[in-house]
Amino acid sequence: MQESAVPPTPPTPPVSLAALLSREDLALRQLAGPPAAEVRVHWAHTSEMSDPFPYLLGGELLLTAGVHIPAGAESGTYFDDYVSRIVAAGGAALGFGVAPVHDTVPRALVAACAAYGLPLVEVPPRTTFSGVARAVWQLMAQARLAELRRVSEAQQGLAAAASRPDPVPSVLRRLATRLDGRAVLYGPDGAEIAAAGREPGVEVRRALAELARYVTGHASSTATDTVAGIRLAAYALGTGQGFVLGVAARHRESGDQTIASVAAVLLSLLTGEHQSGTGAARSSALVRLLLGARPEEVAPLLGGGGGEGVTHWHVVHARPATGSPDPVSASALGTALGSPLVDTAGDVVRVLVPAARHADAEGGPGAGAGPAPATDPGTGTGASAAVATPAAQPGWTLGVSAPVAPAEWPAADAQAGRALARARATRVPLVRHGARPALADLVPDGEAEAHARALLAPVAAVPALTETLRAWLSLHGSWDRTAVALSVHRNTVRQRIARCAALLDSDLDDPDVRMELWFALRR
Repeated sequence: MQESAVPPTPPTPPVSLAALLSREDLALRQLAGPPAAEVRVHWAHTSEMSDPFPYLLGGELLLTAGVHIPAGAESGTYFDDYVSRIVAAGGAALGFGVAPVHDTVPRALVAACAAYGLPLVEVPPRTTFSGVARAVWQLMAQARLAELRRVSEAQQGLAAAASRPDPVPSVLRRLATRLDGRAVLYGPDGAEIAAAGREPGVEVRRALAELARYVTGHASSTATDTVAGIRLAAYALGTGQGFVLGVAARHRESGDQTIASVAAVLLSLLTGEHQSGTGAARSSALVRLLLGARPEEVAPLLGGGGGEGVTHWHVVHARPATGSPDPVSASALGTALGSPLVDTAGDVVRVLVPAARHADAEGGPGAGAGPAPATDPGTGTGASAAVATPAAQPGWTLGVSAPVAPAEWPAADAQAGRALARARATRVPLVRHGARPALADLVPDGEAEAHARALLAPVAAVPALTETLRAWLSLHGSWDRTAVALSVHRNTVRQRIARCAALLDSDLDDPDVRMELWFALRR
């Protein structure tokens, strides 16, 4: 049993020696060893060393012209020693080049390869070693492309299965079919909740259940084992409730780990829904919103454990480091942030994350005594440890709003959007909205809003101008960063800012003007 393993071979799928022998342009011929269809080659390596052992990693097609073979080697133990060292190093096969050193493959070498079970391939004079190596890389590239296509199709199939009326059994069935094995969902008590695929023997079933209990008991995310030739794997689901996905398959391809991981993410979401029982509550909240209820009225239906302890929320805007978000990655992000309330629109994923709870929700002192002490929204710290602040996530750029009450969700959504724009412009993984008590709080809201409307009236009719001005001021007048934040050309930013200066009849290089405009834009 192992929690993690370092693969002895590269992640690129290996190629069959039979596929290499089928290349007519190479004209290779197998002289000894097991059937080529059973041999997997991970790379090609050329060496004329009499003992190549120190230079092999395992899985190689070792190519040699026999320069190292001494005179009279046929009558001694040279070839047995040579072949045994290649086998001990994990070499996949030996390719012997005929010419310019030898006219034929030495018979003693053929016999030694047959004795040690090492595939021996004759390389004809017209075929270069570099041509053989290039063919190996070409076949590996083709295998890699096929593997990526298989993984992509599997991901789509699992996502479709998760949307069915019976999502958990559907995901398990699809996973078992893809891996040609058995997929089992274990509950917190270690019992099978659902399973799909071919039924393994009693020994394998018992070992898979023990592996699932091992993952739960040791706080490990994954564990693997092999029993009776069957490869086992267990994945702790990210619900924190003790659910485990177990997989048993006779054959294990390089992309199977990715496929099983996608299934684990989906099952994490599904089991989290089942355990918390909030699916119906969220549906009820949606219906009430559609029928005219206010956010603060339906918010108690959205939090964990019934939501009665959730008082404040963060809105998170996120963009992946590369490409566009897909439903699976967006759901995985929501799971990582601790919320199933995820919305994907275009290139941005929005997540509504509970921020503060009553003290009794954490089981701390003063249970039932009322709300926890307020937390500074600018720093995310305060007297209560019950406030959860979203953290940076690998592969994502995040903008996080201040913790707000449900009635302020629209304002928090705008805060998160501006924070995300700033994070992308400054190339940092996360930016939090920096709202905090300031001099602006000394001006009554009504007067401040009236002043802002009057000051910004010349540009208010063109949203692109106000948005560009806001971004430009927040980034200290940086043309390049503003262009990145708004996804426009820097010349467009210059033109818009010049237009704002003209319409406002103001010198935007004056710090007092900038301060007053920033005050107005924040209202």
